[in-house]
Amino acid sequence: MKESVLPARRPARPGGWFHYLANPGRFQKLARPALPWLAAASLGFTVAGLAWGYWFAPADWQQGDAARIMYAHVPAAWVAMAGYAALALCSFVSLVWRHPLADIAAEEIGPVGAGFTGICLVSGALWGRPMWGAYWVWDARLTSVLILFFLYLGHITLIRAFDNKAHAYRAAAILALAGAVNLPVIVFSVQWWNTLHQGNSVSLAGSRIYPTMLYPLLVSALGFYLTFVTLVVARMSAAIAERKTAALLRAAAERAP
Repeated sequence: MKESVLPARRPARPGGWFHYLANPGRFQKLARPALPWLAAASLGFTVAGLAWGYWFAPADWQQGDAARIMYAHVPAAWVAMAGYAALALCSFVSLVWRHPLADIAAEEIGPVGAGFTGICLVSGALWGRPMWGAYWVWDARLTSVLILFFLYLGHITLIRAFDNKAHAYRAAAILALAGAVNLPVIVFSVQWWNTLHQGNSVSLAGSRIYPTMLYPLLVSALGFYLTFVTLVVARMSAAIAERKTAALLRAAAERAP
């Protein structure tokens, strides 16, 4: 029997690609060249979508120009929920596989997600004033989004509440996973309860918005999503660099006489 000249193939490790990409050093190598492109794309799509919606798209037949705030409000709401879903996923990965990059991602997603949720709440209040006669009502969707904002703040606070980072990440991850039950409440609140907030105009099943208003909304949403990704990647890259610098300084201090 002839022996093969090919080297023996290593048995595939489950999730090998996942473990490979989860390395902070490899993430840095990918993030640094990608950041300028992400920043340019996020700026371009956001400006194009908002300009298209505010200056060129037609006014709503019923709400008039007040409805133009949706070009910021709706994308911010989508990103706020998607950001928390990403936070919950990173928390799950952290608890199961204990990947340091998942902990870093969760820590950096929190402030960015809270910012977009804040934009959603403020823009919604400005939209609600001419439509409902009040900046705030204890509507099911408004209340559940406010809870989402507090969940983000709670996650940020928990990470900073412990001196031991491992304990902080674990406590924050448990909170993030528990808070994920709020996401379907936000999505389906307008169907489960009789609310002032209008129903979902855009879904996977289709759209009830006229194309001349839908297209700028989608462009703006893409810009908001890219902005979220850009900010999170930039924060993660900075956090990894900060940790490396701190480790080098500690090592230098230990070697010093």
